[in-house]
Amino acid sequence: MRLYFENPVGRLLEHPDGYALVQYAPGVRDFPTYQAFLTHTSQLLRRHGWHKLLADQRQMAPFTDEERNWIREFWLARSEDEGYELFGAILIPADVFAQLSLNMVMNDSQQSALTYRMFANEAEAVEWLQQQG
Repeated sequence: MRLYFENPVGRLLEHPDGYALVQYAPGVRDFPTYQAFLTHTSQLLRRHGWHKLLADQRQMAPFTDEERNWIREFWLARSEDEGYELFGAILIPADVFAQLSLNMVMNDSQQSALTYRMFANEAEAVEWLQQQG
């Protein structure tokens, strides 16, 4: 795997099987830094023509309301407007509050271009992802 981008929010890796590996770091996030992280995620996917990502959120802190709104109103809306279908395998956060905020984001994204499933097991997440698109 090759590192594509890294900031305090996490790391973006190019997986040789044709998907983005998004590894979230633990701790509180700064909103502009979070926006940059997701913007780079979009750029990585589009650069390779990929439509799959594995989001490792196991150590992630809960999403803030500002982050949730931005994901729904900008990040996912932009993909939908462009007809850019996404498949996301999400490794569930360990933190209960992060799980709740993740569920809120996923509920918000049901009418978007994102098809997703949540997993506790990385091998199962990768297997599902490889079956998509």
